[in-house]
Amino acid sequence: MSELSGTLGDIFWNLAPSVVYSSGSELGATVYVANPTEEAKEYALMARLSSGDTVISEESVRVFGAAWFNVDPGDFIRLHGAFRFDDTDAVLSLLLIERETGEVTDAVSSNLVSPEVAASGWPIGWPSATSLISPDYSWLMSLMILGIGVVGMAAATSGEPEKKREAVAALVEEQKLLPRGRGE
Repeated sequence: MSELSGTLGDIFWNLAPSVVYSSGSELGATVYVANPTEEAKEYALMARLSSGDTVISEESVRVFGAAWFNVDPGDFIRLHGAFRFDDTDAVLSLLLIERETGEVTDAVSSNLVSPEVAASGWPIGWPSATSLISPDYSWLMSLMILGIGVVGMAAATSGEPEKKREAVAALVEEQKLLPRGRGE
C-alpha cells in the first residue's frame, strides 16, 4: 500500500484528515470511485482500522449488496454510507481493490480522534498532544515557499532606482477682462 498507482482506479471521500469520533457512533461518509481507464472495471472496498503498525480490524464494504461493483470507463459512482467502530484514536483507511489484478489501486484515510484527545486543545500530532498519530509538517513547506516568494518580490521592487521628478513650469494664461456692458 506504500506506492498506490491510481492508474486502475481512484477513490475520494468527504472526510477530513482528522475526525473527532466517539466509539460506537456512526461516521457518515460520501465515497467517490472513479474509473480512469477505457474499459469497465470491477472494484471492491476494504475498510481497515489501524493504530501504528497494528491492524485493529479489516472488513469488506458491501456496495449495492455485493462485494464487487462495476464502474463504466471514464465514469465514477458516488456512494453514501456510514461506518461504526468500537475503537477510536486510530486511522481509518478505505482501500480500493481492482478485481482483475487483485491489487490495491488507491486508498483514502482519516485519523479518528477521541473527544478527550480533541478537547486537549492541542492540534493532533503536536508536541505534548496526547495522540497516537504522528505529526505531519508538510504544511510548513508551503508556508516557507510563500515566505521566500514574498521576500524575493520585496527585494526585487526595493532595488529599482527612484525616478527623479523635475519641476515643470505650468503656463498660466492671463485673464482678459472684458469691458463693462452698456447698461452697467
